[in-house]
Amino acid sequence: MPTEQTNCIFCKIVAGQIPCYKVFENPAVLAFLDIGPVSEGHTVLVPKAHYERLDQCPPAILAEVIAALGPVAKAITAAVSAPAYNILCNNGSQAGQVVKHLHFHIVPRKDNDGLFTQWPASKYAPGRAEEILQKIKEKMNI
Repeated sequence: MPTEQTNCIFCKIVAGQIPCYKVFENPAVLAFLDIGPVSEGHTVLVPKAHYERLDQCPPAILAEVIAALGPVAKAITAAVSAPAYNILCNNGSQAGQVVKHLHFHIVPRKDNDGLFTQWPASKYAPGRAEEILQKIKEKMNI
C-alpha cells in the first residue's frame, strides 16, 4: 500500500511542500517541469501515490498515468514546437533512477538536438535468446 514518503522529493512536491511549475494535475497524477531539463519543456509525470518502480505500481494507477502521458506530451511538444519526444522511465538505481518514486520523463526533441545519440545494441550468441525467453516465461505471473 502506498504512503507518502517523508524523504521523497516528489511526494513533497505532490503534497505542496515544495513548489513546482505544474503542467498537469488530476486526482491520481501530477506533471511538472523538470528543474534540470535536458530540453525546453522537459516534464516529469508522477503518480501521486508513492511507488518506487513501475512493476510495484497497481495496474489501475498505471492506467491513470498512461492516460495522462499522451495528452501531456502532445501539449508540451506543441508549446515548444518540438516534432518528437521521448518517454523515459528508469526503474532502480542501476537503471539510472535517482528519485525513488515512479516517474516518467517527457523529453521534447528537435532535429540535431544532440540528445540520446547512440543506442548500444548488440546480438545474442546462438541459443542465448531462447534460454532467456524460457527464463522470462517461467517468471511471468500474469
